[in-house]
Amino acid sequence: MAVELKTDDDFTQTLNNSEKVVVKYFADWCGSCRLFAPKFRRLSEDDRFENITFLDVNAEKSPEARKLAGVTNLPYFAAFKNGELVDGQATSKEESVVELINKL
Repeated sequence: MAVELKTDDDFTQTLNNSEKVVVKYFADWCGSCRLFAPKFRRLSEDDRFENITFLDVNAEKSPEARKLAGVTNLPYFAAFKNGELVDGQATSKEESVVELINKL
């Protein structure tokens, strides 16, 4: 499944319509965010995670979505189940993101 770019306009609706969601919060100026983008895309295509929705959210342009996850630093990853935050963390390590996804 591809990574979908969401904004405050459609973020909550996507959370409510998807059982399991993992979100990467980024900013255009964030080098680590850009470096992680191909890894996140690869995770979204991994058969182990086929029932999970992967989202990208620009943290600077979507303050409401950022508040829902309590974003503290970038890149920040958050896992939501049935519209509720399960966990979130600022990291640049793929294995940490996989651990987060596995909490779903």
